[in-house]
Amino acid sequence: MVDPRVTRLAETLVNYSCAVKSGEKILIEAIDVPHEFTAECVRIAHEAGAMPIVWLKSNQINRALMMAGTRDQWNLIADVQVAMMKSVDCYIGARGNPNINELSDVPADKQKIYESTVWKRVHGEVRVPKTRWVVLRWPNSSMAQLAEMSTPGFEDFYFDVCTMDYAHMAKQMQHLKARMDRTDKVRLLGPNDTDLTFSIKGIPAIPCSGLRNIPDGEVFTAPVRDSVNGVIHYNTPSPYRGFTHDDVRLVFREGKIVEATSSASDKLQEIFDTDEGARYVGEFAIGVNPYINKPMKDILFDEKIAGSIHFTPGRAYDEANNGNVSEIHWDMVLIQTPAYGGGEMYFDGELVRKDGVFVTDDLKGLNPDALKKPR
Repeated sequence: MVDPRVTRLAETLVNYSCAVKSGEKILIEAIDVPHEFTAECVRIAHEAGAMPIVWLKSNQINRALMMAGTRDQWNLIADVQVAMMKSVDCYIGARGNPNINELSDVPADKQKIYESTVWKRVHGEVRVPKTRWVVLRWPNSSMAQLAEMSTPGFEDFYFDVCTMDYAHMAKQMQHLKARMDRTDKVRLLGPNDTDLTFSIKGIPAIPCSGLRNIPDGEVFTAPVRDSVNGVIHYNTPSPYRGFTHDDVRLVFREGKIVEATSSASDKLQEIFDTDEGARYVGEFAIGVNPYINKPMKDILFDEKIAGSIHFTPGRAYDEANNGNVSEIHWDMVLIQTPAYGGGEMYFDGELVRKDGVFVTDDLKGLNPDALKKPR
């Protein structure tokens, strides 16, 4: 018998996130996830009158391909996957990760080949702009360990997060979008020496309420590329390319990262030396998911933490484009709740959030107590 939580999640992905219609084709990419879940997605897609296609993949196999893969090999793989992606209307990417460090020993030049071929051509150029898509992590004991929870306790947390009332969240996000769309100057104050200013004038704010990521819960835009000045000292772990950086501190001058340190500063500099755009920021986002309140080294969860922001070196999204181009897009999270040192957020000089809680009447509906409505 299928766990009813699995059914509810599959229904959310197929019917809400992708809004699959009769006659459409949907690609389900399942990486290290239980067959029960994939089969339930197939069943529900069939019920909607759609035609599901399934890729079954493994991180361990992907590592083996990356370790010895050449650019010609990855371009061949990309050719096949591009053809598949172009043939569908919708995409669900379910990504398990039994070992967060599975790719930690893959050389950076090998990872760059994968990113500039398969990731760029299949996902960046086809999936993201041309399909209705949603991606999610699948819960496992490794994620429970990272979250410092028991496996059953983490599963309960996971399904609460992933099957919350995203339609209600979407309505409340419109108030934050309206605020951000009319804002010029943003100032962030936070623990340690965080004091950062930048402009978001003229760049759209995009609400994310379960239509692209599950879990979800953020409104993102981008800073005007050359407007960022000051210091941001992140207070959560920042995984990238299979390695986790702690205590990341960035100093900006006229939009550019001019100083960068972390628990592994040499590796940090290597990432920021990828290209010119890696030292500029492509995204500023505000996290609001009421069920996520601490980091667990999984960015799909961490960037949605209620009371957080993420400030992202690298490529800007087309929907909120500040012109920054890069091969990297590294979401790094700063939490402003009291448990993590507190903090303040100002829009054009007005305090809108203090210690992770919205304080203006129009935004109070996005605070955790307001969003935790019964289904």
